Amino acid sequence: MTSRQQVFAAIDAANAADPRLEDGQPVELLYGQRMTAEQERLYPDASDALAIACRGQHIERWLLPRKDFPEGREGYLTWRREQGRRHAERVMGLMRDAGYPEEQVDHAGRMLRKEGIKRDPAVQALEDVACFTFIRHYLGDFATTQEPDALLVIVQKTARKMSPQARTRALAEFPMPAQFAAAFDLEDAR
Repeated sequence: MTSRQQVFAAIDAANAADPRLEDGQPVELLYGQRMTAEQERLYPDASDALAIACRGQHIERWLLPRKDFPEGREGYLTWRREQGRRHAERVMGLMRDAGYPEEQVDHAGRMLRKEGIKRDPAVQALEDVACFTFIRHYLGDFATTQEPDALLVIVQKTARKMSPQARTRALAEFPMPAQFAAAFDLEDAR
């Protein structure tokens, strides 16, 4: 077993304890597997640090419920920052256990905390993978819970998080209504 496989197995074992189920599987276990599938499609030559960050982005996410934080944007952002910190610490520990050099461990941690988004290509790659995973697997069901105007804002925010290459690829891969497509169009977004 490679070091990457060892860390994947540890992440999967942790996420298999998620009591919430989707399609008969623990929610975060399924999410991690979906993230890996998108990473392999978008970045097939990913470094171990990027591949592991993708797999572990939501490690044990259910242990820190959103409801434990105040309502509203500030509460949401605080929850997200704390999740990123927790995910980074947990994944970094698993990487150390597998014998990864501290430089790679630290880089995975920065990715999971989203430090350097739009500046560090690996951090941006993780964000692109997360956006593709959201669009492919979660946007459809999520859309049914939103008013049309609110959904458009969410799609626009998702597109803004993505690299220009990922936005172009999203336009090519996902059929979408014109108002959503405009959010991904680099010319229209200016």
